[in-house]
Amino acid sequence: MKIESATLLEITDALRAGSLSAEAIAQHSVHCHELHDAKLNAYISWDDDYLRLQAKSAAAAFDAGHDLGALQGIPISIKDMFGVRGFPLYAGCSNPLPDEWRTEGPIVGSMRRQLSVITGKTHTVQFAYGGLGINQHWGAPRNPWDAKNVRSPGGSSSGAGISLHEGSALIAIGSDTAGSVRIPASATGLSGLRPTWGRWSRKGIVPLAPDLDTAGPLARSVEDLAFAFAAFDPHISNTCHSYIAGLRKGHLSNFRIGVCQWLFDDCDPGVAECVEDVLSELESAGLRASSIEMPLFQQATNIFAQGGLHIGAFSSLIENELNDYKDDLDPIVLERLKVFLPCSASDHLFRKRCLERMARQVTEDFCGVDAIIGPTLPITPPILDDVTDPEIHLKANMKLVRNTNVASLLGLCAITVPVGLDRESMPVGLQICCPPLQEDRALAVALAIERKIGNPVDRLGTPPLLKT
Repeated sequence: MKIESATLLEITDALRAGSLSAEAIAQHSVHCHELHDAKLNAYISWDDDYLRLQAKSAAAAFDAGHDLGALQGIPISIKDMFGVRGFPLYAGCSNPLPDEWRTEGPIVGSMRRQLSVITGKTHTVQFAYGGLGINQHWGAPRNPWDAKNVRSPGGSSSGAGISLHEGSALIAIGSDTAGSVRIPASATGLSGLRPTWGRWSRKGIVPLAPDLDTAGPLARSVEDLAFAFAAFDPHISNTCHSYIAGLRKGHLSNFRIGVCQWLFDDCDPGVAECVEDVLSELESAGLRASSIEMPLFQQATNIFAQGGLHIGAFSSLIENELNDYKDDLDPIVLERLKVFLPCSASDHLFRKRCLERMARQVTEDFCGVDAIIGPTLPITPPILDDVTDPEIHLKANMKLVRNTNVASLLGLCAITVPVGLDRESMPVGLQICCPPLQEDRALAVALAIERKIGNPVDRLGTPPLLKT
């Protein structure tokens, strides 16, 4: 079996049949990391010996007849905003955070119980406060879709998608506040999911904006994404096999899709056109799509443009809990503080009440559709040298997150699916937004789309940097 092209369902079946071992998968992870680390820079912390030790434990459990869960023996990377025993926690800072921040939460606890193999901690924008992936303390992972220019890998979970392209991880766990799972997934041609806020525990994750933060998975395909969601989600009792089988019952013609024109406005060349082309292809196959208006998307974005709920929460964190790290802030993060502060408690609470009201309105009136779709990112992942100046970076970042932040601020769940390449030959993602706690529906829509257009390798090909 070729691990790099096998689905997670196929890999877990092979593990249980004994035709593939957890130790062989671990060796594949180590080999891929050795082959690609120098050019991709996915990880801030990596430990070959610890990876192999975890795989040995998973293999021993299999040998003893103990099946502890779907993630047993599966290599998973974790964003360096999560506490993980055995690894320092930098949160993108130049020095590790104090030990009390390294406490493991339920997401990592689920990996431990299922004997998954934690490959390492992936790079992040400092304190997860940015969408372009730049970290001036540690550098940025490299987007493999451009072999000539160093382009944004997306952020803030900047190393998450790159660890999947490296081949060292089969699932990546990031965190999403305004799009930090969906942005790197879209920018690198992968699938990513933002669960409904509060569905997954935030414990054990360094906070950015607690009213918005959530963990979320990235995967090599929608099917693998559904596998990861079912394996982690505490509300799903089905096996991953039966869960995915249920999702597969949904066909394109079963869904009513709202195409929100606002999400298509002011896109870089080839982005909107790529999504429009795939929509035509899907409609020919039976998808029921209609144009809808969502004025609350713009209203939510207006609040985000004033600092949203991020600035009040983050400034409180830095001033009160992590004041020793204030002088260590990346200039790009400092620029955001300079622009958006001061933010009084009354400002923060007023914004929160406005967004809660808008979220109720959107949920109650979802325009009579099952899902709302549009481009995940309105811009091509930029060349990093073009956006290193803090002021230029801020403008690019605000445009980058325009389409993803609305799902976060309005309490929706959302998925990105890779659907093609833009005029710069960079990946384009299709975002699927559904009402709160409707992840099953969003995944069923995404899976139906993937069955029609093919998985990311079928649709996009191989990233040029990985061909060299």
